[in-house]
Amino acid sequence: MNIILWIVFGALVGWIASLIMKTDAEQGAFLNIVVGIVGAVLGGWIMNLFGKVGTTGFNLYSFVVALLGAVVLIAIVKAVRRA
Repeated sequence: MNIILWIVFGALVGWIASLIMKTDAEQGAFLNIVVGIVGAVLGGWIMNLFGKVGTTGFNLYSFVVALLGAVVLIAIVKAVRRA
């Protein structure tokens, strides 16, 4: 996947995850991209723990895996900020 596609995919995933976790007002476009890309890596790692395939390209399965990772990432950040 080329870098432009990673940025678009990360922005979309990060934005949807921030809407789900109600942090959209706190995050800008750059942070949405970072959360989406890191979330894709984290989601792939989580899926590998369960014996499944991680992100495989620009498709619905990879979107769901990346969204799972991004939501987990935002939840961890919110928990650390409260502590």
